[in-house]
Amino acid sequence: MDSASRTGIWIIATGVIIALLYLGRSILAPFALAVFLFLIIEGFATSIAERVRQVSLGWARAVAILVVLSGFIAFVAMMAQGIAQFGGSHSADYERRINQLIGDAYGAFGMENAPTLTELMFNERGQRFAGMIANEVGELSSDLVLIVIYIAFLFLAQANWSRKLDRIFVGRERRSRVREVGDAARRGIETYLWTQTVISAMITLLTYGSLRLLGAENALFLSALIFVLNYIPTLGSIVAALVPPLFALVQPDLPAWLPAQPPRDSYLFAAIVFGVVSFWQFAIGNFVQPRMMGESLNLSALVVLLSLAIWGAIWGIPGMFLSAPLTVLIMILCAQSKSTRWVSILLSSNGRPKFGAPPAGRARSAEAAK
Repeated sequence: MDSASRTGIWIIATGVIIALLYLGRSILAPFALAVFLFLIIEGFATSIAERVRQVSLGWARAVAILVVLSGFIAFVAMMAQGIAQFGGSHSADYERRINQLIGDAYGAFGMENAPTLTELMFNERGQRFAGMIANEVGELSSDLVLIVIYIAFLFLAQANWSRKLDRIFVGRERRSRVREVGDAARRGIETYLWTQTVISAMITLLTYGSLRLLGAENALFLSALIFVLNYIPTLGSIVAALVPPLFALVQPDLPAWLPAQPPRDSYLFAAIVFGVVSFWQFAIGNFVQPRMMGESLNLSALVVLLSLAIWGAIWGIPGMFLSAPLTVLIMILCAQSKSTRWVSILLSSNGRPKFGAPPAGRARSAEAAK
């Protein structure tokens, strides 16, 4: 087969795979989320079992499930409390402040007849945008039960994975290679997810303490939102640094420590909040995270951004959260074949993907087949 035919087959196969992933996103995206949550729990359980010798792996899994489930319930409660606080008794004050900011923005550009928040939200574009956000959030909420069921069955099925693998790959060398690659992929994804969870928790706690000291309202809600956003590579950190200042900008009651004369300057307050939140994002993301994560990703920055856009277009919000580990998985799998190793090299950061060379026996067989 010549190179042109091989290239054509690759293009067609890639298009078919992307189409199947997009068409099956309502099934595949929740299952992928369940698999990665399962890996987080397994990584947590393994860490407990290794550090506390008296605790068996079964009990460690039970503790990990309880901790993750409690954390998820607490997160939902914090988000609900924050939304209720924002839309509660102070909603009129927030609306008045937002209308004032809209008027200031129009005045700065010499424009008149500034619209109100109500007019912006209930025009055609506002309704379309709100409907899109509500649809995405609604789909995620409806998939939660399905994700929990998937996780439960993953725990039940994992005991038989080893026996099934032995029956699928009869040859000892090939079976050993498949185990090696599978363990490498699992370790890489577990390391990434677990490290990202610890990093997000550190940033969240420091941000929460800073927001409380500064006197920002909805500090718990904003911190919980930052925790989730930090799972989205690159873009999530940027959005996490911008959201608290936006809330600070429209905060009706500003803290008394501001040096500005009454009426106190909300722009100064928003700038201080932005500086503090950005400092924690930058410091931990650039100094702590690389030391903890090491080369578990080994993806170039351009590939991270492209994967975020591609997986977000295919699976929406779940795809954005899973873009980095899914791309790492593709890189590891592509490294196992001589014909696809170039894809793995392009995806890697240093041009040396882990498990980048096929085993010697396979390489000799490929040469003999030629």
